[in-house]
Amino acid sequence: MHPFPHLYRVRLGIRPEGEVELDSEGLPRLHSLPPPEWGGPGGYWSPETLLNAAVGDCVLLTFRAIAKASRFEWREASAVVEGKLERVEGNSRFTEVTIRVRLVVPAGGDAARARMLMAKAEKGCLVSNSLTARKHLECEVVESA
Repeated sequence: MHPFPHLYRVRLGIRPEGEVELDSEGLPRLHSLPPPEWGGPGGYWSPETLLNAAVGDCVLLTFRAIAKASRFEWREASAVVEGKLERVEGNSRFTEVTIRVRLVVPAGGDAARARMLMAKAEKGCLVSNSLTARKHLECEVVESA
């Protein structure tokens, strides 16, 4: 790991009409538009969906690192992240983020330890820690054959 602080640079471009272009060195370009709730056409990543994706991505990657350091055996994980956007004191903001994780462990795996490590990952997720919204983690542990 590199010493702190870490800097992450994203370039964005927008015109009076059309998509926002997001670019970062060495990464594929993304295009964004407002979601339908804000009058957008749908079918594009939006700031709202990107934020929720960042939370889920961060939790799962943090879990992978913690599981590796803990020598915890698992098969796969998936997550659904839902963010609740509300008006608070005249401003729109996410007030709640729910992370529903499905974690597959080998048959006979330690489900309690799996949940504990996933909770540790959620608490250690730098993106989640940067938000003021309430966070809820739900973790289903499934044994594989």
